[in-house]
Formats: sequence, structure tokens, C-alpha cells
Amino acid sequence: MRYNVVLEIFEGPLDLLLHLIDKNEVDIRDIPISKITEQYLEYLEKMKDLDLEITSEFLLMAATLLEIKSKMLLPKKKDEGKQLEIEEVDPREDLVKKLIDYKRFKEAAIKLKEREELQRKLFFKPREEIDLDIRNENLELENVKIEDLFKIFCNIMKRNNIETRKINIHEIKRDEISIEESMKRIEKILNEKKTVTFSELFDKNSSRIYIVVTFLSLLELMRLKVIAIKQEKNFGNIYITLKC
Repeated sequence: MRYNVVLEIFEGPLDLLLHLIDKNEVDIRDIPISKITEQYLEYLEKMKDLDLEITSEFLLMAATLLEIKSKMLLPKKKDEGKQLEIEEVDPREDLVKKLIDYKRFKEAAIKLKEREELQRKLFFKPREEIDLDIRNENLELENVKIEDLFKIFCNIMKRNNIETRKINIHEIKRDEISIEESMKRIEKILNEKKTVTFSELFDKNSSRIYIVVTFLSLLELMRLKVIAIKQEKNFGNIYITLKC
């Protein structure tokens, strides 16, 4: 019977060492060098058995581990006069620093990868050039100022709680509505009802793009003199009617 052995692939010797440290659940700052070295060499032996190429980086790290292991096996020096141990630099110190730095960069790379995957799920509508200059147009606004329309527009946005509405990026639905389509919809409503209030064109579920497009459509219809807008009294309802 033939067996297939799957060997984990690591980006480099530091990646392998981090794997062994996590696997043994030991403190990265207090590495049991003898045990880790033994497991590291076992991994290299498996690579040889599978005829996998062992890069010079892995061999260099193996030599470094063996050197550290040998230094830690040496007896500690003592001052013959005072009989006190002389504190020496831990031979693992440089390796620990490299591992900590590598782990930090690896975790940062994982977070950046997650953000990249997140951004791939976001789609943005291409910018459109809308030629809608109403500043010099003779709009039919009976007792209504353009500022009044804008205030109502802002109130509708606030009423629909657009800013605080939670969005699940996994369930985003793109609004497929153009100004032309919105203009036709408004004309159809006016053909049926003759007169409607500004707020009747929206409901509590209207999206931001729906409200904006509807507002722009009204301005365009006024510019084309298709509709008329009037307000019978201050702070009263603003009515939209279809011109004959």
C-alpha cells in the first residue's frame, strides 16, 4: 500500500521556528532550544526523504540552533575570588529578537491580507458627470425657494436614518436607477394623481441614492418645464403638479 505524506510548506526558517514554538505552546522569549532544535532537524530530514530542496537559509538556521544549543550546554563561568556567577548574554537573545520581529510583521501581513479580501467585495459606482445647472433657469416655483426644497431633502435623509443604517457588505444590493428612469416614474405618478407632495415620493425604506436621484429628477423636470412646484403657505406642504 502506498502512503502520501503531506509536509507543510513554510516561507523560511523563522516561519518554521514560529510553527514549532506555537505547536509546543512555549514562550517565545524562553525557547527550549534543545527540544526545538531536535524538531527542526527532524523537519529537514523529512524534506530530504521527500527529495525536497532544502535552501541555504534552512541549513544556516540549523547551524545557528546547534551553535546556541552547544553554548547553553557549556558550564557557567564563576569568579574564583568571590565565587559569584558572572551573568552572560543569553545565546538565544538574537534569535528571539528576530522571531519577535518576524511574528510582528507576519501578523501585520495577515491583517493587510484580510483587508485586501474585504476590499475585493466592495464595488463602487463609476463617477458620472451630471449637467444640471439650474442657477440661471426660470423655474416655476410658486412661493417656494430652492432652499426650501433642499431643507425638505435633508429632512427626508434624516428621517430615513441614512447615516446610522447598518450595512452588511456581504448583502449589498446595487441600486440600478438612473435620472431618466426616475423622471419617467415621477411623470407616471403625476399622470395618475395629478398632484403629489414632495414627501410622498419617498418612504422610510428609500435608499440614499434613490433620494438623491429623485431630487435631481425633480430639478431636471422643473428645468424642462414639465412640472410646477408650489407652496400654499409658509412651512406648509410643497406640492408638485404636472404642467399641461
